[in-house]
Amino acid sequence: MKLTAFTDYSLRVLIYLVAVPQRRATVAEIGAALDIKPNHLSKVVHHLGRCGWIETTRGKGGGLVLARGADDIVVGDVVRDAEGPLMPAECFSAHGADRTNPCVIARCCQLKDVLGEAVNAFYGVLDGYTLADLTRNPKALAGALRLRPLAAPPTRRSHHDR
Repeated sequence: MKLTAFTDYSLRVLIYLVAVPQRRATVAEIGAALDIKPNHLSKVVHHLGRCGWIETTRGKGGGLVLARGADDIVVGDVVRDAEGPLMPAECFSAHGADRTNPCVIARCCQLKDVLGEAVNAFYGVLDGYTLADLTRNPKALAGALRLRPLAAPPTRRSHHDR
């Protein structure tokens, strides 16, 4: 099973957002960190927002954040949203075995059933994992992305500390 680049990028954007939970990220910074062109990411981000995986805010102070906790984002659901219906072979087309399907053995072949079972098993595995499972070590993830930690806010000193 090979996922599209669109699905790959969708998962990477979500993983990136786990690495920067304390602030909003921009398409440009995600693109730079993941070495993906921003115009490709814009489509992905629009899709993720439309599906409710992320929240997007435009303008000054805007950016992207996860719309829900990483524990609540099931990998299989994200892949289904990004991939659409999986059609591992021509016999999965909407036309089935009618005349528009070029496969002459579609009516008597069991390949569709076997591949359907494989697709269900594939999603069964992905459904067992959440985004949190993929990002158990956010510090290492931030390091791999070369993200600098945000500076701690200045602490107020009392007059006793002076």
